Amino acid sequence: MMVRLLSILPGIIGILCALIVILSLIGFEPDKTGSEAPIVPCTDDDLGCNVGMTSEDMSVPSAFMLLDIRLEVEWNEPDRGWIGVVESGAARDCPPDSNGLTTCTADDIEDFLVAGGPESGGSMEFRIDPGKYRFVAGGHDGAGLDSMLIEVKTSIHLSNFVELTLGIISILLLVGAGEMAFPLRNIFGRFGD
Repeated sequence: MMVRLLSILPGIIGILCALIVILSLIGFEPDKTGSEAPIVPCTDDDLGCNVGMTSEDMSVPSAFMLLDIRLEVEWNEPDRGWIGVVESGAARDCPPDSNGLTTCTADDIEDFLVAGGPESGGSMEFRIDPGKYRFVAGGHDGAGLDSMLIEVKTSIHLSNFVELTLGIISILLLVGAGEMAFPLRNIFGRFGD
């Protein structure tokens, strides 16, 4: 009888792990957020269009490898401007001034791009992995100083590895709790008698 009472604990933990996996599969999606962002002006010339860059790094801690966080960014002026995400190392080669404008063009930062960019066509998806990043923006040829509406949609799940691990732990705990409460040898022993 005592073993059956003790089997409740691994059963409860197994159920909690299973619930966490189910909630992760459903995921969490906060409401879309929107804001206005300036379009970096670009004149029609052969020098290329300068790129704007955020002045601070966005640092993503190592613990975020346990999560699968995705940002879906859309903007309403894809013919006039673009948005992207670069590794923070781009700031060494293309440091932004006090206004956030660099002397680099889209071609100069192409090697640092993680998501988005001039060819993104009005939307990008950025999977947030551990590291340091900066957001960049640029205008297409002939774009004047203006603003564009940006909408960001976020989705958060546990990483596939964490979901799989919790799923296996949940199954093992539930099977173990069942075996503690109702041992198979006792059940088969009754049929043998």
